[in-house]
Amino acid sequence: MKKLALSLLVCFAVAQLTSCKKEANKTTEQKETPAVETKQAAFSLTNAENTISWTAYKTTDKVPVKGQFKKISITSGGEGDNAKEAINNAEFSVPVSSIFTNDSSRDFKIRKFFFGVMDKTELLSGKLVLENDSIGYTDITMNGVTKKLPFHYTLKDKTFSLKAAMKISDWKAEKALDSLNTVCKDLHKGADGVSKTWDDVAIEITTVFK
Repeated sequence: MKKLALSLLVCFAVAQLTSCKKEANKTTEQKETPAVETKQAAFSLTNAENTISWTAYKTTDKVPVKGQFKKISITSGGEGDNAKEAINNAEFSVPVSSIFTNDSSRDFKIRKFFFGVMDKTELLSGKLVLENDSIGYTDITMNGVTKKLPFHYTLKDKTFSLKAAMKISDWKAEKALDSLNTVCKDLHKGADGVSKTWDDVAIEITTVFK
């Protein structure tokens, strides 16, 4: 009887040791499983150097006033195996607070008396669509209005350049334009004494992929 009990005890101990060994091996195997690396896209708008420039106009002589938006966020897409694939269907947003004209007083007036008068325009947003090898459009949302803005573009090596002409009135922002012209009345007067802020704005976007 004692021999039988001893045999059972030995079998139990061996079974426990074997079970622990298997668990230890399992834990080791789990730790040694290599991490899966995320493949980086060959072309990425997020990692590229993006510049958004604009030119507005004042006085009846149509004197240009140039500026930029210093920040841009890619909110969807923006990656691909080539530059065109990365750009096509990419969605973006631009905070109007990032406006820069090299004149802090002018920047303040544009933010407060132009964009500040618009509806829900803390951000400008859009989507880039390339229709062929030279033209496309972007759906720009501004002043609570989303409208298609056609553009021409070039794509050479790793540099994408876009040019477009927008009319502020197409986004129903005449009130904002009048507001800016009122606060800048004297600054927007030409030799004829007439104060004028033009409805059209030229847009240029340049992307240099790394």
